This record gives sequence, structure tokens and C-alpha cells, in this order.
Amino acid sequence: MQTVAMRRAARLLAMTTLFTTIAGADAGGLIDDFAAADGLSRLGTPWRLVTDQVMGGVSSAALRRRTLDGRQALCLQGDVSLANNGGFVQVNLDLSRSGPLDASQFAGVRLLVRGNGETYNVHLKTTATSMPWQSYRADFIADTTWREIHLPFAAFSPHRLVPALDTTRLKRLGVVAIGRVMHAELCIAEVGFYE
Repeated sequence: MQTVAMRRAARLLAMTTLFTTIAGADAGGLIDDFAAADGLSRLGTPWRLVTDQVMGGVSSAALRRRTLDGRQALCLQGDVSLANNGGFVQVNLDLSRSGPLDASQFAGVRLLVRGNGETYNVHLKTTATSMPWQSYRADFIADTTWREIHLPFAAFSPHRLVPALDTTRLKRLGVVAIGRVMHAELCIAEVGFYE
């Protein structure tokens, strides 16, 4: 027999799941266009800068908002070093303030980017990625002019985990310079999902 508390908890979970699904689908899948004055994404979550210094590496980076060619953008600039078993700099954000995000109605991740001609990664985390080094990864080249990139979910490969990508259980999205000595210079004007 269900108690009143159990029924309330079930209703709250259903409402949270509905909110998380709608938030991810808002404005045709747009996650951020960097227009908000408070610096939060369209999902209400903040972007973070993370480097391999969290594990003893020496890579360095800076994150700032800029206006480029009339577009608001989030820009990552830094240097990736492999010293001390390091090798990455990234910007990431949680895709929901509570619970996983369901992006199953979309085909993949869309970015509007400009960079320095280097190869970068998009990393997705799900409820299956319990360790910091686990993610689903796809790469792209950021040209020196603005370019829209479409990365289908099928292009994301599991890194150090077995389960295939479950787009109903997304937790975090990161844009990463990783795995080799390089200078990172990347600006993102839009990020979202596409149908």
C-alpha cells in the first residue's frame, strides 16, 4: 500500500523529469547563446573552467565572455601540457539543475564555433559515467572563421566505459582541448541540440 509520502515523492519525481525534458528542448534545443547578463546558460546552470591541475597537471587556461563579429561568445584560451600526466583544458556545464536531461528527441549536438584550426572534443557525461575520466567523446575542428558543427549522437564514442550513450540520461556537456601539447583558442557563440 502506497503512503501519502510515497505518492507525493512519485509526483515530484514525475514533475522534475518533465521539467528536465522541457528545459533541454527549450527554444529548439538551444543550451546557450551567451546572451544572459547573469552568465548562466539557458538551462540555468553556470559554465566552469577545469584544467588538469585538478589531478596534478600543469596545463593552464582562462575563460571569458567576449563579443566577436557582433556575436556574444564564451572563449577558452590556454596551453595544454602533458607534463605530470596531464593533458587537458575544458569548459563544461551541467545540463540540468536536478536529475538527468532527456535529449532523445534530438539527433546530436550543435555548436557555432571559431578557433585556431585545432581539433577539439565535445564530451558528454551521463548517469553511467561515475568516474571523472569516463565520457562519451566526439571531435571537431574549429576553423578561424565562424562555423556551425553538427555532431550526431552516434559519433560519440565511449571512453573508459562499456555502455553505449544513453541520450535519455545526460548530465554534463564539456568542450575540451585534450591529449596533446597544443595552444587552445576557441570561442563558442551557440551550443545546443539539433533534430
